[in-house]
Amino acid sequence: MEKRRYSLRVSNSKVTASLLFLFVLCLYYASVQCQESSKVTPPSPSTPTQSKNGLKRILVSIFLGVLTGLIGAVVFAFVVRFLVRYMKRTPILKGPVIFSPKITPKSLQSALENENQLLGSSSNGKYYRTALDNGLTIAVKRFEPFEIGSPERQSKSVKRRIQQELEMLASLRHRNLMSLRAYVREPDRFSLVYDYVPTGSLEDAMNRVRENELQLGWEVRLRIAVGVIKGLRYLHFECAPQILHYNLKPRNVILDAEFEPRLADFGLAKLTPNLDRATSGYSAPECFQDCRYSDKSDVFSFGMILGVLLTGRDPTDPFFGETASGGSLGRWLRHLQQAGEAREALDKSLLGEEVEEDEMLMAVRIAVVCQSEMPADRPSSDELVPMLSQLHSF
Repeated sequence: MEKRRYSLRVSNSKVTASLLFLFVLCLYYASVQCQESSKVTPPSPSTPTQSKNGLKRILVSIFLGVLTGLIGAVVFAFVVRFLVRYMKRTPILKGPVIFSPKITPKSLQSALENENQLLGSSSNGKYYRTALDNGLTIAVKRFEPFEIGSPERQSKSVKRRIQQELEMLASLRHRNLMSLRAYVREPDRFSLVYDYVPTGSLEDAMNRVRENELQLGWEVRLRIAVGVIKGLRYLHFECAPQILHYNLKPRNVILDAEFEPRLADFGLAKLTPNLDRATSGYSAPECFQDCRYSDKSDVFSFGMILGVLLTGRDPTDPFFGETASGGSLGRWLRHLQQAGEAREALDKSLLGEEVEEDEMLMAVRIAVVCQSEMPADRPSSDELVPMLSQLHSF
C-alpha cells in the first residue's frame, strides 16, 4: 500500500513539473514574440496612438500565450492521468490462476472436467473433491457470486474486483486458515481450490460426538476454540484492510488429523452482496436488524461455536425453541450462568475432573459475554486469545 501511495506521489510530482515547464515555455514564447514585434523599425517617429496600439498587441500576445499554455497543460494532465489509470488497471485473467507449486494449470483444468465427489454445499456454492494427475487430492468450491439474470454476470469491473479480492485472500498465510491454492474464472462462477482435509469439519465431528462415535475431551475442544479465535484475530487485526469472516459456523471450521482448526469460507460473503447472512443459526442479532456487520459479529458467531463445544448441543435443537430455554443457546447459557447453575449446561461426557470443570465454567462465562446482544459489550478477538489461552497452556 505504501509503495502504491509513493508511486502516486511521484506521478503527481511529475505532472506538476510538466505543468510548470509548459507554463514557463509559453511565457518564453510570448516574450519572444513581443521582442520581435518591438524590433520593427518605425518609418517615422511614433505618435501616442501608435504606441498604445503596440502596447495592446504586446499585452494580448502575452495573454493568449499564457491562456494557450494553461489549456495545453490541463489537457496534458488529463491525458497523463488517464494513461496512468489505464496502465495500472488489473487485467482480467483467463484460465487457471495458480498459487501453489504442486498444481499446474493443465492438471487442474483436467481435474475440474472430470467427475467430482460432492462434499457439501452452502448458500454461495458447493464443495467437491477431486484428484490431480500427480495424485494430489484437492477440495474445490464452485463459487457462484452472481444471481441468475443479474447484469453483474457480464460486468468486467465486478469480475475485476472479485479477482483482486481472491488474489488478496490467496496471499494470506496462517496455520488456522484454509489457504486458497488456485482459482479458475468461468463465465458465471469461480472454482476455488483448497487443500483437501479428509477428517472433515467441526460440524462433522460434533455430530459424531452426539452419536457416540467420537470422544472429544475438554483439552481438544479448548484447543479447537483457541485455534478458531487465533484465526479470527489474524483476519481482524493483522490484515490490512481488516477481513471479516461473515459466515463463521462449525461447517466452516475444518479439522486436521490432530484436530487443529482451520477457518474456511472467510471473506467470500463480501463478494456476494445479495447473500442473506441472517439465515445461519450462528448469526449475530444485528444481522437480522440493520445488517451492520462488524468484527464483533464474527465474535458472536465464535461465542456460539464455543457454546457448542461446551454443551455438545446444536443451536437448531428443538430444545432451544422451548420457552424454558430462553429461545436460543446463548440465552439459555446466560440464564444458567446468572442462576449459578452453569454446570448443568456442560456436556455430560466432559464432567469428572475438577480442574477441567473450573476451566469449562470460566469458558461458559466467555461464551455468554461473546453472545451479548449489543456488539459493544462483546470482547474483541484480540482480547479473547489470552482469555482462552490462559485457561490452559497453549
